[in-house]
Amino acid sequence: MMAGYLVIAIDGPAASGKGTLARRLAEHFGLDHLDTGLTYRAVAKALLDAGLPLDDEAEAQKVALAVDLAKLDRDVLSTHEVGEAASRIAVMPSVRRALVEKQREFARRAPGAVLDGRDIGTVVCPDADVKLYITATAPVRADRRWREILAGGGQAEYADILADVERRDARDMSRTDSPLKPAPDAHLLDTSEMDIETAFLTARAFVEKELARRSKA
Repeated sequence: MMAGYLVIAIDGPAASGKGTLARRLAEHFGLDHLDTGLTYRAVAKALLDAGLPLDDEAEAQKVALAVDLAKLDRDVLSTHEVGEAASRIAVMPSVRRALVEKQREFARRAPGAVLDGRDIGTVVCPDADVKLYITATAPVRADRRWREILAGGGQAEYADILADVERRDARDMSRTDSPLKPAPDAHLLDTSEMDIETAFLTARAFVEKELARRSKA
């Protein structure tokens, strides 16, 4: 790694808080940030907008190869419909290969980056300087998502959100290509009983420890 170059890989299940932590860490350390889940959502939305089937892997791969990481709009891509569609195309090996290469290119840019997703520390950036695996119990994650929807003026049933979280966990953890799991050398951070500030300070300490080690080398 070149001097000053830093890559932080953050993995974890849906609604674990990894995205918020990734954005906070990127801002604090002056790094670029990529929510890799948005790359899959961008492919899914393009397929939905074009009226194309979500089970056509060849078509999904074409769309994945054309995705522009500089044009990912979180607000547009964060709908439930797009998320469900993204979860379906994310299991396609050729789509994953196309997007993983784009994600790696993003991570290679100076001054470095924080990438969050489900296979960053295990597949996308296995040599990342710092790896974090952020988790929380399914009921806690469902409650967070439910409250977020209500705060945004939406309507949802907690039981439906919990079932969706558990279904996505099962799909992500059981897929044959790049299943969701902690990297062997990842720092595990359970945010079930943490507020965001405590979680951020804990995650920041892991990064600062690596920077301190590097400065003594």
